[in-house]
Amino acid sequence: MAGNASPTEGGFPSPVEQFHLLDIVEVNVGGLDLSFTTSAFYMMASAILVGTFLVQSMKGRHLVPTRLQSMAELSYEFIAGMVRDNVGSEGRPYFPFIFSLFMFILVGNLFGMLPFGHYTYTFTSQIIVTFAMAMAVFVGVTVIALMKHGLHFFTFFFPAGAPIYMAPLLIPIEILSYLSRPVSLSVRLFANMMAGHTMMKVFGTFVVMLGVFGVAPMLVLVALTGFEILVAILQAYVFTILTCIYLNDALHLH
Repeated sequence: MAGNASPTEGGFPSPVEQFHLLDIVEVNVGGLDLSFTTSAFYMMASAILVGTFLVQSMKGRHLVPTRLQSMAELSYEFIAGMVRDNVGSEGRPYFPFIFSLFMFILVGNLFGMLPFGHYTYTFTSQIIVTFAMAMAVFVGVTVIALMKHGLHFFTFFFPAGAPIYMAPLLIPIEILSYLSRPVSLSVRLFANMMAGHTMMKVFGTFVVMLGVFGVAPMLVLVALTGFEILVAILQAYVFTILTCIYLNDALHLH
């Protein structure tokens, strides 16, 4: 949804108001809305921030690393270890994509935790964004599998060692399970980010409504904020590690 609508409930902003897109630059081409929205802005900002962070952190390449360089090296080693443990040495060529994916989602998730009201936006709370990323992963690993294994890739849908008479049952189940990957991958990230931010908005409204008696919901809100930061990091990790698992399946067919 785009526009400047601000749904309210009882005089207070609706918990879902934060997910409404706002047009920063309105663009309409032949009746098609191509406006530059808050979601697009924060996706671009995330990419720029990640790129700037990595370039600046490795600029000096100090023997004794600075704090910024240490953070970049820790991020690099963390994702490199994830790829090594879940894909093996064959996953090395795909490390740049996996690392970029993790950093992009992580920064996007954390952007939504900035306390600037209407000026911040969590683009991973949009199902279209998470589904587009999940489809990119799904199509990518499928193409990799077909390029590496050819028609042998289709043996993936019939588990090795299973009796042949089970094929009419197992093959449709395996195909359905495979095709559901982008759905589960995208919904998991979208649902977690949307649900968490909605809960924070609800408790924030309670604090304002109760005034001096809002100590209890305030304490819950503080705890929830810490939990949401953890969820933001965890969901970036989950999306990335599942990408590694799918890549491992594509390369090794198991």
